[in-house]
Parts: sequence; structure tokens; C-alpha cells
Amino acid sequence: MTVLIIKHIETEGPGLIEYCLRQEKIPYQTIDLQTGIPFPRLDEFQHIVLLGGPMNVYEEDRYPFLRGEDLFIKESIQRGKGILGICLGAQLIAKALRAKVYKAPLKEIGWYDVFLTEEGSRDSLFSRLPKTFPAFQWHEDTFEIPDGGKLIATSTPVTHQAFRYAENVYGLQFHLEVTEQMILEWMEDCEGRSRSEILMETETKIETYTRRGIEFFKEFFS
Repeated sequence: MTVLIIKHIETEGPGLIEYCLRQEKIPYQTIDLQTGIPFPRLDEFQHIVLLGGPMNVYEEDRYPFLRGEDLFIKESIQRGKGILGICLGAQLIAKALRAKVYKAPLKEIGWYDVFLTEEGSRDSLFSRLPKTFPAFQWHEDTFEIPDGGKLIATSTPVTHQAFRYAENVYGLQFHLEVTEQMILEWMEDCEGRSRSEILMETETKIETYTRRGIEFFKEFFS
């Protein structure tokens, strides 16, 4: 079993995902699409992870690699690969499944409570999480749930926080993969009270959040 991790920008790496793969001794390959590297052959991989990034799914003219990624995701879904998309990655999955991606009613940055739906409480991955838990957010877009998909986590005011399509494709709007160091790096460009509040919240929540993330990713790759 080999895992392909797709990055869209250097600063948004795999975090806890990479930690889990190393702990479980699962081979993986990471590619950064901004370097112009071509997509590898799908035959080599069982799982695909799509990470976040500052671009929007509809900015294909500005980021041409998004066109190729859309086709790559569609083929991955058709061939039954286990797929996990985080933030931009989730939006790309939604787009590949012909669901709308658009500006959210609020640009979410920081910690927000997320609630499992009834479907989420029954889901093999999400049922391991509390019915309500704080999640780290950093996004301005959101997505509709694709036809045939299931909403498994929600929030206010951005109601679509996670979905499952078929049995092996997941999209998460929030960043379950973040480490404390990643949050500190992302927050370097933020100023004022909100920055200090987010960092204070991170100190109190990151230990539990890390444990939950590790359990989630280990189950996904099992």
C-alpha cells in the first residue's frame, strides 16, 4: 500500500498525516503541484490525500495545474481509490463531483465548533470523534454536497464541514492535519487581538486535537 500526498503550496504540508504514515511504516510519496511535477500513475497508489492551499478551485487560468488535478481526482474516484481532501482538497473533490464551490458567508480563521450529523455519528471514521468538537479552520470558500454524497459534519455559519461520497471518498473543510508548529507559522502574518486569541486557544486545545487527528488518520489508512 502506497499513499500519494498532493500539496498545492509549500506552507500547507501533511502535518499529522505524515506523522501517522511514518508511525505505521506506510510508504508514501509527496508531490508539490506548484513545481510543475507531473501526476504519477494511479496504479502505484491505494490512497490519495489532497491538501489545502490559498487558491480557489475556479482559478484554473491562474493555476493551470488545477485542470489536470480535476481530471486526476475524477479518475481516482472512478477507480475506487481511498481519497481524503482537506480544505481546498475537499473543494476540489466537490468540484470533480459537479458540486458548486463558492464564497462562504464568513472567512473562518481559528477554532470553531463542528457538529456530527446523524450520518457522521454512524460513519466508520467520524464516529470515533465526539459529536461536538473544536476544529481549526482557515478558508474563505465552501462547497455544496455532491449528488450521492452524505453530509457528516456541520457548523455555523458554514454548514458544510465534511462529507463522504461512496464509502471511500472524504472531504473535510477544516484542518484536522495541523500541528501546533503549523498553526504558529500560519499565524505569523496575522496581527491584533484575533491572533493572540487564536494562539491562546491553540495552547489549550492542540493536545486533544492532535490525539483525535492521529486516531482519525490511522483509521483512514488502515
